[in-house]
Amino acid sequence: MSLKDRLIARGMKVMQDPRVAKLAQDERVMKVAMQAFQLRGKVQEEIDERVTTAAKSLGLVTKDEVRDLKRTIKKLETELKKQQATTDAMKTASPTPPAAMKKA
Repeated sequence: MSLKDRLIARGMKVMQDPRVAKLAQDERVMKVAMQAFQLRGKVQEEIDERVTTAAKSLGLVTKDEVRDLKRTIKKLETELKKQQATTDAMKTASPTPPAAMKKA
């Protein structure tokens, strides 16, 4: 049994305890729990900002820039496929006679 599985099993066992259920219903406990979750988010944002600043100062690409580049590439690929489909449709709709091709 892995550590994760043991922690999950232990957590489920603790949550079934009526004392824990009663404690979880306490408004003060819920308030502290919410503050803890908010703090985690704030810390993560601060870390992300510092990593971005360090990456920029070192001339590295940030994850936001990579995400933006991926989006741009995806849009360009989609546009290219549309253009290719249009070109293929035009070729099949009006084939050019071989004599006209030689003059051009």
